[in-house]
Amino acid sequence: MGFGSIIAMLIVGALAGWLAGLLVRGQGFGLGGNIVVGIVGAVLAGFIFPAVGWGAGGGFFVSVIHATLGAVILLVLILVVKRV
Repeated sequence: MGFGSIIAMLIVGALAGWLAGLLVRGQGFGLGGNIVVGIVGAVLAGFIFPAVGWGAGGGFFVSVIHATLGAVILLVLILVVKRV
């Protein structure tokens, strides 16, 4: 993984985490936390979406959408765990 790939992953993670924080009632964790949530969400989406038939691929925006959906799933899971 090159330096450019790491930078792209951080940008996608930051955007996805920020968008997910907006979508899930403002449950963002700050810039660093949003990057982590976005990256973990992207990994989560990478496991879930192929299992339901949504193929990988696409460009930057598709990556952001997939990572955002994964991050939303992650934030909802965190909210459920917090309430228990």
